[in-house]
Amino acid sequence: MAGIVGVHGIGKYNYYLEAGRSAAGAAEAMRIKWDRYLHVALGGETRAYFSEIAYFAHHLHDGRRGGRAPRSAAMERPAQQVLVAWARNRGVGEHVTGALKSFTGWLLDRLDGRSAAFAKLFAPEVAAYLTDADKRERCRQVVADVIRKNRPEVVIAHSLGSVVTYEALWANPDLQIDLLITLGSPLGMRNVIFEQLLPAPINGRGERPGGVRRWVNIADKDDIAAIPPNLAVSFTGVDAEELVNLDWIDFHTAEKYLGCPALDPHLRPFLA
Repeated sequence: MAGIVGVHGIGKYNYYLEAGRSAAGAAEAMRIKWDRYLHVALGGETRAYFSEIAYFAHHLHDGRRGGRAPRSAAMERPAQQVLVAWARNRGVGEHVTGALKSFTGWLLDRLDGRSAAFAKLFAPEVAAYLTDADKRERCRQVVADVIRKNRPEVVIAHSLGSVVTYEALWANPDLQIDLLITLGSPLGMRNVIFEQLLPAPINGRGERPGGVRRWVNIADKDDIAAIPPNLAVSFTGVDAEELVNLDWIDFHTAEKYLGCPALDPHLRPFLA
C-alpha cells in the first residue's frame, strides 16, 4: 500500500516538548505509537502502517504554559466560550446564566474528573484553531503538505485533527485520497465547530471534500468530543458510520480508536 497518513487530535503538545521542540521529532514519536495501536486492530505481522503523522499541535500553543491544561481562571475568553457551548451540547448548564468566567468555573466544578480534564484541553485548542486565522492556516498547511508529500491512499484523522483535515482537503482540491476515516470527530458539534467550518455549511449541511472518494466515520457512543457521533445527519457524503463502545473511561484516545476492530473491514482492502 502507499501508506496511511495520520492526523492527531487534542492534547499532543507534550510530544513537541519531549522532542526538544521539534515538530518532526514529535511526529515520528507519534507515528511509532500509532503503528503499534493500529496493529492491535489489524493483527498479523508487525509492520509500519503510517507513512507520517501530520503534527500541528505546536501551532496552537504559545509555549508559555508548558503544555499543561489551563485552570478555568487562566482560560482566555474564546476558550471559555467554547467550554460553555460544548457543555450545553451535553445538556450541562443550559439554563444557567451569569458572568462567563464564573459560569466556566461552575461548569468545571460540576463535571466529573474525566470530563473536566478533557474540557481543559479541548476548549483552549479548539478556540485557538477557530479564532486565530494564522494558527488555523498553519495547521491546515501542515496537513496539506504531509498529504501532498506522501500521497497516501488513506488518511485517518482523530478528534480536532478531523476538523483540520476536512478544511485542508477543501482548501486544496488537488489532494486526492481513496479513504478518509474520522475518529471521535467533533465536526458536527453545533454552536462550537460546525457553523464555523470553512467552507461554511450550506442550508445546515456540510459536504465530503471533493478529493475524497470514500468517508468513514467511527465514534464511541460515550465520546464527549463526538457530539453528535453520527456525522451523516450534518454532512452529505459520509459513506459509512460505526458507533462503537471503546471504554467508559478511555473513550476518546487515539490508542482506543486505532485498536478498535471496526477499522479492520475498511482498511483491509488497502493492506495488500
